[in-house]
Amino acid sequence: MNRWRDLHTGEVRPEHVGQDLTVAGWVARRRDHGGLIFIDLRDHTGIVQLVVNPERAPEPALIARDIRAEFVVRAQGEVVRRAPDAVNPNIPTGEVEVQVNELEIVSRSEPLPFQIDDENVEEPVRLRYRYLDLRRDRMQHNLRLSATVIGAIRRSMEEQGFIDVWTPSMTLGTPEGARDFLIPMRLQPGRFYALAQSPQLFKQLFMVGGLDRYYQIATAWRDEDLRADRQFEFRQLDLELAFPTREQVLDVLEQVVVASFEALGRTPPSRPFPRMAYADALLRFGSDKPDLRFGLEIQDATELTRDSQFGVFANAATVRYLVVPKAFSRGELQKLEDFAKEWGAKGLAYLVYDEDGADVRSPIAKFLSEQELEAFRSADPGSTVLFVADNTPMAERVLGALRLHLGQELGLVDESRDEFHWVLDFPLFLKDEDSGRWTFVHHPFTSPAPGHEHLIETDPGAALSQHYDLIWNGWELGSGSIRIHRQEIQERVFRAMGMSDEEARAKFGWFLDALRMGAPPHGGFALGIERFVALMAGESNIREVIAFPKTASGSDPLTGAPAPTTKERLDELGISVKTPKA
Repeated sequence: MNRWRDLHTGEVRPEHVGQDLTVAGWVARRRDHGGLIFIDLRDHTGIVQLVVNPERAPEPALIARDIRAEFVVRAQGEVVRRAPDAVNPNIPTGEVEVQVNELEIVSRSEPLPFQIDDENVEEPVRLRYRYLDLRRDRMQHNLRLSATVIGAIRRSMEEQGFIDVWTPSMTLGTPEGARDFLIPMRLQPGRFYALAQSPQLFKQLFMVGGLDRYYQIATAWRDEDLRADRQFEFRQLDLELAFPTREQVLDVLEQVVVASFEALGRTPPSRPFPRMAYADALLRFGSDKPDLRFGLEIQDATELTRDSQFGVFANAATVRYLVVPKAFSRGELQKLEDFAKEWGAKGLAYLVYDEDGADVRSPIAKFLSEQELEAFRSADPGSTVLFVADNTPMAERVLGALRLHLGQELGLVDESRDEFHWVLDFPLFLKDEDSGRWTFVHHPFTSPAPGHEHLIETDPGAALSQHYDLIWNGWELGSGSIRIHRQEIQERVFRAMGMSDEEARAKFGWFLDALRMGAPPHGGFALGIERFVALMAGESNIREVIAFPKTASGSDPLTGAPAPTTKERLDELGISVKTPKA
């Protein structure tokens, strides 16, 4: 028998009327009506009302007068029906209450830095006292939702024949697109492990080793700037399978998504999810993770304006535009131009077609032909055409950002919709703006698209890859690819990135050796758990689904980390600290 409770507080129901039950939890509120004392007792399941009657239970009444909010108490008593005028239809326990016979203060609480039901507490305070923040309904809901989703993911993976295998977190640093967190080695001063940015190479070795279908809810670490969808440490569904087609890998993830929705009692998205080519995504939406819950697609006017009398259009490498269903004022247009400049644009040209559709307001209208003006005219009067004329990446970036901004500002986003889709056919390489060298888009272990192997040396910028991303409402949930399984292709990719054979051997010799010894074709994926759960929970920041996250500055207000260490410890590790100049 458990002396603390027979039921959770939120489980008491009319069918328990007449029974003596014990409940325990936190005091949400105490109300003293001069005679009867009412206590709302809370745990993660909900609230039940306790009633302490001094005439019936004088000793519990004395104890109850000493109780304050967030005390932990245990109560035993008879479940009775509430009076009809006292029924609370807003909570599941609202028809009943517990007439207390015994009351025990299990643990006292000092005055809290904030009230549990206060929704306006600043985030640094919430994180400093995260153990109190976790008592909130919001955090209880999010963390339990996360557990439900992860349970569904595990069941789906195992039903599909995957086995859960652990991989080490301390490893040799590999290029994954972010900085490594380094761990000094006391036994070998001056040498370092890196915390794994992903289990990438280990899971590829599982395929070489014949495991066939691997998965793991893996923790990964990346030293990168934090924002709404990024933390230093995070979890991902990591998976790999041997002898797959691309469609088989995508099908595995679609089954995981459907299983997660079903576990939460929600209608899952229809399968198969739509597919979109990377080039098409950039052309139409200015992003490789487009939000498809609204239209406002980008259109191309490069050829139309090639011979335009407006020199900015005629001489630009690319001219693209948005048709926005609103006739903006001059002040509004200035704000939009400022926004575009923040994203790198030199300016923002516009045409405003007034409500009658006849008049055009714009300083550039006099330079455009009637044919051009008519081509940009929307079928709906009262619209604005916004242009960016620049190189292609800049036009895509600015209009992509502007599209999302306007989608929110004008209420165009249908928040009731869930739009999953795949983005496929990414480039294999992109030119690094700083070094001028070719670098990977996904990671250097991604296979070229079939028939594009010869472009690795001859035209790297034209080579497509077998990389794919899963997008949900404009958030990238994760990435994957069919991998390189032939050692000579892998070495050619390293060379295209400017890596010498000697450097490749020093960094990846152990992996290249494995590819020489019968590596099967294989592919996989990594799904960001926190991003997925945040969207499931309707949260815009993954910190709301993580028990103990870091702030945007990378600090932990709860523990005070990161913190200095002692000189003795640094000496033991063979490390000296250099203070950066201000």
